[in-house]
Amino acid sequence: MFEQDSGLRIGTSSWSEKSWQGIFYPQGIASRDFIRHYSTVYDSVEIDATFYALPSRSTIEGWRQRTPEGFQFAAKVPRWITHEKVLLDAQEDIEIFIETMQWLGDRLGPILFQFPYFNKKVFPSIEPFLQRLDRFLAEIPPGPRYVVEVRNHNWISGALQQLLNDHGVALAWVDQAWMPEPEEWIDKIGTQISNFGYFRFLGDHKKMDQLTKKWDRQVLDRRDRLARWIPAMRSFRQAGIDVFGFFNNHYAGHAPATLEDFRSLWCQDENHSSSSS
Repeated sequence: MFEQDSGLRIGTSSWSEKSWQGIFYPQGIASRDFIRHYSTVYDSVEIDATFYALPSRSTIEGWRQRTPEGFQFAAKVPRWITHEKVLLDAQEDIEIFIETMQWLGDRLGPILFQFPYFNKKVFPSIEPFLQRLDRFLAEIPPGPRYVVEVRNHNWISGALQQLLNDHGVALAWVDQAWMPEPEEWIDKIGTQISNFGYFRFLGDHKKMDQLTKKWDRQVLDRRDRLARWIPAMRSFRQAGIDVFGFFNNHYAGHAPATLEDFRSLWCQDENHSSSSS
């Protein structure tokens, strides 16, 4: 487990990939025990399944029971809230979702609102979206840490960051094909960063699906690009702010290997900073 910095939690986007068996998971391990093994290696994970369906209480309790104290599950808000209803008449839905996820107990980490790209037919500009988001965030159940991800390049702005700050909600910094470059984010949102950092390494899904159909090895070397994200993530930690980072198979081909590349780069940067001071 990555213990060099207790304020940095890194993990993968989901843990259920069967092609990891014999590579990351021991050969022959039952899929229900993937999370038990995973949690002996990493201290956090992003739940992808909650985006598609509301899990049962028994499923959630199973996740909690198979993971150690201190482990954190980040959970995606169901798509019918973010993609279908787009927050309209969704207050009861988010309350049910948060109530359900509370069965994780102290394992419950950030709650992610992953919005899609919105074309001008849905929102002609960012202002109507911000108005709707503002009203919705004012009524969400208190308690969990919340984070908002938008996939419109030009919506990454000081106005979005300020609204989220007003509600105590974090902005997801996303490495994806059409989103800002790593160095551009701080220029776009200003210096008032969130109350915690949330970074998602998603990659280019279309390109990766053309390169591989199995997620058991990296097919791209993304170390140079990963290194470009470290200054931003380091700035959060130097300010005493917790950081979460999650790595997708589509980033380079095999999320655990990408995570290890990042871990190596983070430690190298840390050691370099220590020796320079």
